[in-house]
Amino acid sequence: MDLTPHPLVVRARRLATDLLVPEAERVDQEGLPVSHIEAVKRSGLLGVAAPAEHGGWGAPPAVLRETAEILAGACCATWFVQTQHHTPVQTLARSELPVRDRLLGPLSRGELLSGVAYAHLRSYPRRPVRVRRQGEGWRFDGTVPWYTGWGLNDVLLLAGVTDADEVLFAFAEAREQPGLRASAPMRLAALTAARTVSLELDGLWLPAEAVALRTPYTRWAEGDRLKTLLTNPAVFGVAQAALSLLDDETGGPLRSRLADVRRRAYALADLPASEARAGERLAVRAEAYEVLRAATTAAVVAGGGRAMALTSRAQRLAREGLFLLVQGQTAESRAAHLRALGELPAAVREEDR
Repeated sequence: MDLTPHPLVVRARRLATDLLVPEAERVDQEGLPVSHIEAVKRSGLLGVAAPAEHGGWGAPPAVLRETAEILAGACCATWFVQTQHHTPVQTLARSELPVRDRLLGPLSRGELLSGVAYAHLRSYPRRPVRVRRQGEGWRFDGTVPWYTGWGLNDVLLLAGVTDADEVLFAFAEAREQPGLRASAPMRLAALTAARTVSLELDGLWLPAEAVALRTPYTRWAEGDRLKTLLTNPAVFGVAQAALSLLDDETGGPLRSRLADVRRRAYALADLPASEARAGERLAVRAEAYEVLRAATTAAVVAGGGRAMALTSRAQRLAREGLFLLVQGQTAESRAAHLRALGELPAAVREEDR
């Protein structure tokens, strides 16, 4: 068995140690600087899942997961901005449309950073963003409720639904322009640093050659649903960071629980995507959240009153843990998580008898 870390894992650890961890509390309060994004671009991490023939690394999923854990545990805001980039890369890698030739190389090599604006598709049959033909291109109207990385991203992958119930994804420059206006940055309980805004679309026109994907909504939704059943690697990264603040006596049992649920979550992730074990995937996801909650709570308790200071790492990790509870949430995953929260542990039920 090869135990040598992948070069990108080594780079992620170096970036975390040298820059992200020392600056994390300042970034949390002051915002994510462009210099952090430039460092991520130089590291090659934006190309972790990109095709090698286009300048990426073509690394296996395990490497993408491990680098995500490292970045999230070091500075969740930096992780969250850069993680948006991998969906546009993977979308282009599967596309046969002309935009692939124009953007896949620069995105794979980290010359450009892309954001995404598509989570609103999950509210279907509501259509927060509507798309229709206009001349030789497409017109977008509506509201993108959440867009992360404004002022940091070079391009964005924007999605909407047509009158024929198709989803259409197209690239636009990530800047204000005719038909596209951003709100002021949102102040959030966690990850305000990631520069999240809402986008107002009022006749934004994009040419046909900007389109990366056009497919029936039902086909897109099926694949998206299977992805949202899986546990986000950032959960394990933030939990590990919180456990690093505990001594062996307190943290030991939690570390064992975390290692166990991480192993099961990634074993499920490595299986072919299907409905066969959907319930198990959701149950493991909810269990991972419970370990995350316990780890971040323990870090705050161990820190005592000092943990209430905005300069406290434990307090920042606890807020980031709250954010991860709802990031990428769907109605299905929310229901499964709430059911899990409503179930008493077996030992407690036994004591009540």
